[in-house]
Amino acid sequence: MSKQTALHKGLRVLKALKGHTLTGLSNQQLVQATDINASAITRIMAALIDEGLAEKREDGRFALSVGMLQIAQRHALEMQRAQEKIDEINRRVIAGAQG
Repeated sequence: MSKQTALHKGLRVLKALKGHTLTGLSNQQLVQATDINASAITRIMAALIDEGLAEKREDGRFALSVGMLQIAQRHALEMQRAQEKIDEINRRVIAGAQG
């Protein structure tokens, strides 16, 4: 198995937060979900919060932030534009095949 860098650990935490935007996860739940020690989770969450990708809720739990959701939305819009281009090419191909 390859060495787990801080980036790898941070990405594992982001993945663990997936599906918990409304309820959040506690530090201990993140430890259990990622097998990363509590002090490292605290450091990772501080960095994710600083970067606007996560937030600490009033109840002390962590969740993905609006910033992360904006990244997901931008991705969805880009995929929609790509699909629209594919659909246009398909229409042109079909029109050319019929003519």
